[in-house]
Amino acid sequence: MIIVLKKDIDEEKCNALREFLEKRDVKTVEVVGVDKKIIGVIGNKHNLDKDALSAFPGVERVIPILEPYKLASRKFHPTNTIINVGGVEIGGLDPVRMAGPCSVESEEQIWEIAENLSQQGVQILRGGIFKPRSSPYSFQGIGEIGLPWLRDAGKHYGMPVISEVMQINQIDLMYDFVDIFQVGARNMQNFRLLEALGKTDKPIMLKRGIAATFGEFLMSAEYILSNGNDKVILCERGIRTFVEYTRNTLDVNVIPMVKNVSHLPIIVDPSHATGRTDLITPVTLGSLIAGADGFIIEVHPRPYAALSDGAQQLTFDQFASFMEDYELIKDSLLNLRKKKFAEITENVSNSL
Repeated sequence: MIIVLKKDIDEEKCNALREFLEKRDVKTVEVVGVDKKIIGVIGNKHNLDKDALSAFPGVERVIPILEPYKLASRKFHPTNTIINVGGVEIGGLDPVRMAGPCSVESEEQIWEIAENLSQQGVQILRGGIFKPRSSPYSFQGIGEIGLPWLRDAGKHYGMPVISEVMQINQIDLMYDFVDIFQVGARNMQNFRLLEALGKTDKPIMLKRGIAATFGEFLMSAEYILSNGNDKVILCERGIRTFVEYTRNTLDVNVIPMVKNVSHLPIIVDPSHATGRTDLITPVTLGSLIAGADGFIIEVHPRPYAALSDGAQQLTFDQFASFMEDYELIKDSLLNLRKKKFAEITENVSNSL
């Protein structure tokens, strides 16, 4: 629930209310981004009576929050969360541009890719070091040896780096080499991993599971948030449906849904969603118009020789063509995002 306080409430009454709540074994959170003083309440609220709280000195009204995801809710955090990673803003007006190979295969490969992508406007370099594969016989990633290659290539060309963490014991191993931890679709409900990442200070990009509902997606984010890490980036990467001509089906619906109910940024992964290079441009542009805060696209200089997922990786020329199309809608997209940001903030403020 959230407790809306009267404008003239003094600090003494405010502190008394917090003490009253904490004695009932609930956590209080300061709600920011609105012109009213609001306290969010998280935890076991069975010992709290809404009517009794409404009568507490200095309380204007009490609003129950029915959604199980509290910290991810826009009611607790009305303004958009903007995450700064090495000078790159994720969740702001300018959609973030992430790209790189499915797997880091060699030092020469990642440096070649980093050089090209830096010239094409990519802001964050992706690269898989440890790879979760459906088959135990498939390439499992280059492993620990590739971490300094990825870090050094990104640093040289001014791009923060993102890579997938698969196990709790990899967090410390990867910590000094990556700027963003990626949680893959298979680990979206690996709650112990999410809790461990919640105790770090690195941004976390959480990919939606292949059959995860909207609520399950946000509840997984809640695991990270509730453990103290507020730098969560959601990623829609497609869900499994009856469609057979694509690897997965990109759920464009979830993008505006997230923007309506959550303050967290959400980006789109068209490479895993479609598994087809010919669909990446239209799917990405459509997702940006729907409200996505950016994209993460797989790029490889020679996809035919890639050690993993070659069919869904763009060549340098294909990515350049995509960026040309992106530039065509960039100004209109910026104006649309400005309008939507203002509408969302106004709607939430009015509801309080």
